[in-house]
Amino acid sequence: MRGPLRSFALVVFVLGLLSSLPSAAHDSLRERIDAFVRAEQKRQNVPGLAVAVVSHGKVVLARGYGSAHLEHQVPVTTDTLFQSASLGKQFTAMAVMLQVEAGRISLSDSITKYFPDAPATWAPITIRHLLTHTSGIRDLQGLLDERKDYTDEEFERLIFALPLDFPAGLRWNYSNSGYVLLGLLVNRVAGTSYVNVLGEHVFKPARMKTARGISEADIIPNRAAGYRLVRGEVKNQRWVSPSLNTTGDGSLYFSLKDLLAWDAAVDARALLTRGNWREILTPVKLDSGASYAYGFGWFVEERNGKPLHQHTGSWQGFKTAYFRFLGDSLSVIVLANLNNADPEAFVNGIAAVVNPALAVPPLAPIPDLEPEATARFTTLLEQAREGTLDPAGFAYVPWYFFSHLAPNYQRLLQSLGPAGPLILAKREVKGDDRVYTYLVQFGTVTYRYSVSLIPDGRVSAFELREN
Repeated sequence: MRGPLRSFALVVFVLGLLSSLPSAAHDSLRERIDAFVRAEQKRQNVPGLAVAVVSHGKVVLARGYGSAHLEHQVPVTTDTLFQSASLGKQFTAMAVMLQVEAGRISLSDSITKYFPDAPATWAPITIRHLLTHTSGIRDLQGLLDERKDYTDEEFERLIFALPLDFPAGLRWNYSNSGYVLLGLLVNRVAGTSYVNVLGEHVFKPARMKTARGISEADIIPNRAAGYRLVRGEVKNQRWVSPSLNTTGDGSLYFSLKDLLAWDAAVDARALLTRGNWREILTPVKLDSGASYAYGFGWFVEERNGKPLHQHTGSWQGFKTAYFRFLGDSLSVIVLANLNNADPEAFVNGIAAVVNPALAVPPLAPIPDLEPEATARFTTLLEQAREGTLDPAGFAYVPWYFFSHLAPNYQRLLQSLGPAGPLILAKREVKGDDRVYTYLVQFGTVTYRYSVSLIPDGRVSAFELREN
């Protein structure tokens, strides 16, 4: 057994001892967290969820709430299996890094070395670019036929036919396509599926006893059902072809117990060398030298001036969130079985119960030192209302922005009526982009309006949502 695994086993043993010790303080904290979760579940009308809170190495709470399966009236427990959605990306990253440690691949390798049928123009795209969402490969969202069963070769051909949104390394843009390719890459170089690699080299040594790949055919104990809201009524999740639940962008089942074991492994930096864990949890550097707060399958951010590592997921009636507040030695896991659930609201509320300094402050007015930008964005909002947004003023927006999102914003704005003045509430830099967030009043309702600009002044993101 390698050194990291020995230390991990010791940590698991010590955690077990700590978790058995009574503590009045932890009992009180558990009660307050439980009360918040129950109230938030009722507010969001989530059928079922599983929640875990680990503070300073001690499991403060691990509990199921509500129903795992409405039709059979099965309660959620700590053994209930939820779909991972994109929370599975950090496991795909582990499968890739295991191949790096085995000497089969290098992060600097061009993906064309392993996918010779990829366009020759993709030669600058490396494995690192795929892991960090900086490849420029267009996201598959909205481009797959959810009823079609794809072979690995068909997934490859579909992705290779996509245009690049930007040269590799220029920007950060979330791309499920990149993680689908990473899963296929592991399949190819390991000689078995990436799920088998995870089972043998991650799940088993980390004691994730029920974590596994998704299968519609297998009999899987404790499998939760996923749900969606349709005009306020709970419905079963949409059916998709089995092949769409085999890809590396997030096609796993795991329980709360599995993720508690995973949290201990992450805390101990087990399964990989320390150097490779640093690779995973280091923000990517763009070609400009600017950093973007994403590593390999993890957002690597800050909260209250301290490190926060997190990821969320959404797929097939499931929502997931896993947050590690490193400065407070706090981990929060939320698994829900409703597509409209907001797991981050649970996480943020729980974090604030544990430490009020971790509360997300409400948006509030700040000094507006760029009135010319605000005037421009006021005009942009009215152009969105009139349906006259000029594509020449935009860059790197999703391919479906002008065909789908812009018409939706136009209908929304026309239904809301006149907008009040834009009140600047946040200005931040993400990568090379400047992001402005305003509060704007429509009658009695306040909306959050965000616009991002690339260095040449074009708009790279436009978003309007109720605050």
